Amino acid sequence: MLRTMTNHFHHRVTEPQSEPQIINSRTCHFLSSVSLCLCGEFSYPALSFAHSLYNNPVSATPSFAPEEVDPASGRPPFTRWQDLLLTLISWATTIAVRLIGPTMKFAVSCEENSPTSLEERPFVYSFWHQCTFAATYLWRDLDIRVMSSTSFDGEFTARMIRRFGFVPIRGSSSRGAVRGLLGMRKEIEAGYTVAFTIDGPRGPRFITKPGPVLLARSSKVPMAVFHIAIDRKWTLNTWDRLLVPKPFSRALMRVGSLIPVPEDIGSADLEHYNALLQSSLDRVKAFAEANVERVGSDQFPFFERHKSGGTFPSSSHTSVPANNSGT
Repeated sequence: MLRTMTNHFHHRVTEPQSEPQIINSRTCHFLSSVSLCLCGEFSYPALSFAHSLYNNPVSATPSFAPEEVDPASGRPPFTRWQDLLLTLISWATTIAVRLIGPTMKFAVSCEENSPTSLEERPFVYSFWHQCTFAATYLWRDLDIRVMSSTSFDGEFTARMIRRFGFVPIRGSSSRGAVRGLLGMRKEIEAGYTVAFTIDGPRGPRFITKPGPVLLARSSKVPMAVFHIAIDRKWTLNTWDRLLVPKPFSRALMRVGSLIPVPEDIGSADLEHYNALLQSSLDRVKAFAEANVERVGSDQFPFFERHKSGGTFPSSSHTSVPANNSGT
């Protein structure tokens, strides 16, 4: 049933009109060397390794076949070499987030009828995979449950985000989907917000999948979306064009209007709600990218993040069009 429903949710790829500067393999290796010299640690080798890790071919139709998992850990068994690599790159990325994150300045802008704070819950959040770095830092320590695949790159992400207070739930759009959705629903029933990197684990980039719609329908919890644009960043040459903020960069998070999904809708209507999710994500992405240079202005003041979260400024609930470049 899930395979049939997934086939209904394919949409054309919405590419951005212009791409920022992309880091190629040679640059990744150069940054790795610089990082080792400056930090004595391995923050940018993770970026270099990600180039090969994330760019594997993506099948058009996801498979929902179960994976072999270790009953004790809930993940597939890895070789010692794989486990060593996972340890190295997850700690490298953790160090990079902890070093760069505190230097960043964020602003938050919201559409009407959207969440009013980081800590408000429960919701079924979706965001694009390329925002993972900035989102990990901004949404840290809020006990958010995140769908995490049982693949190698899913395990890498799970190890890293645990150190920032997230709780990985095993499953993905390509493997273990039913198990993952059931786990996410259980967390919602316990009062937690859940989140999907909706075009993960390996694309297609900027294309939604049906998981959030199915979960919102069964849990009676509305869908929410956001996108984080960054003014100064490195863009990795990976399938998701992962955005890595440069130190002291500024970022704008645009939060979309809530999307309730009625419990009694049929399978035919699910495509409509997935289209709403797609258009909402496209809309907040366009807005954030068009206005990120104005972070710190009166219209987009800096966001104050405290230990338990942070309330979005009331003035942030603005309807400024995505292509507005004026004040």
